[in-house]
Amino acid sequence: MTVTVELKQRMNSPVMIHPDAMQALLALGKSAHNPSVPLTTLMLVELRASQVNGCSVCVDMHSRDLKKHGEPDDKIFAVAAWRDNPIFNGAERAALALTEALTRLADSRDGVPDDVWEEAARHYDQKALATLLIAIGNINVWNRLNVGIRQVVGIWKG
Repeated sequence: MTVTVELKQRMNSPVMIHPDAMQALLALGKSAHNPSVPLTTLMLVELRASQVNGCSVCVDMHSRDLKKHGEPDDKIFAVAAWRDNPIFNGAERAALALTEALTRLADSRDGVPDDVWEEAARHYDQKALATLLIAIGNINVWNRLNVGIRQVVGIWKG
């Protein structure tokens, strides 16, 4: 039995209503896409934050981006359960842990626990850490905008 659910977006995207916000978020995202962190790691971070936040639009988009950049399906499918899958290397694990901590700030008394930060700092220098923090912050903004308006997957594609 197939159940069809009609999903309806609440309003136009705030970044379409405020184009300056769109330009600012795109510029922030572009600043995070620099050589200090591998592009695929940034895409894994974007996918994981989007999964945690329940942003179906970004989950769809970043899964497809990872696929286009040559990441295997096994790795893309495993992002939601990265802790239990050896396909991720140490640096990717550190970035994903940092992503979860920053995305779920209220879940920890310390915000980002020291062990999570120290592991990330073991794999990334200050420029790379700054890049990760900007990328994680940026995707969380996009997730919150999309979830807030109930952005429907596929509509943004045109």
